[in-house]
Amino acid sequence: MAIDDSNDNSNYALKRIRSLLDPALLGPDRKLPTERALCEMLEVSRRSVRRALAVLEAEGHIWRRQGSGTFAGPAPVPILLSLEAVASQSSYLEVMEIRLRLEPEFAGQAATRATPADIERLRTLIGHINASADADERELWDSSFHRTVAEIAGNRLYLAIFDLVDRVRQEAAWLELRERARSANTNKLYRSQHEAVVDAIADGDAASAAAAMRVHLLALQKNLRRLATQESADVS
Repeated sequence: MAIDDSNDNSNYALKRIRSLLDPALLGPDRKLPTERALCEMLEVSRRSVRRALAVLEAEGHIWRRQGSGTFAGPAPVPILLSLEAVASQSSYLEVMEIRLRLEPEFAGQAATRATPADIERLRTLIGHINASADADERELWDSSFHRTVAEIAGNRLYLAIFDLVDRVRQEAAWLELRERARSANTNKLYRSQHEAVVDAIADGDAASAAAAMRVHLLALQKNLRRLATQESADVS
């Protein structure tokens, strides 16, 4: 096997490895041969192979996972690892847009699957929300109520998506904004809306449960927008 470390060998290795990136030449996992196997296959040094792989990785044509190997294509986006960054950059409008798309669906699905024990659990959570002494406790029970609806929906992917969005909701700035948008009147309104959601779920009425959840979330969104517009006017 050739072990010459000249630039010509690095260029040769780069061209040959490029040709190996053809999906037809790789398995379903798109995994490349090991560095040692590439050295033997191309009859070049390991340094030449590593230089070629570094170029291909910089170009986004391959990605590497420690202990697993080298794969063709761009690296998968680390969604969960970047969640904190997403949370810090997301606005209340973005959060509410996602909630309005997801949670009515959760409520409708829950109406088709809820047991009497599930209904009792939801009513207990509403009681905890109403009895909360401060913002921190109220947000804790409110989040538990909405998560329980998603849990009753019986779809693990739904629940995982809810948890993802809920982590964004727990950002300090978001919690502060929600609390400032609350008042005695809005708390009374939200209480009746929570009860309407549970009543529809208890009746097994998917359409009404979804509609009730949408009404609740739209009311919250309206109050948040009103507060944000008011504060913007005060600043200007």
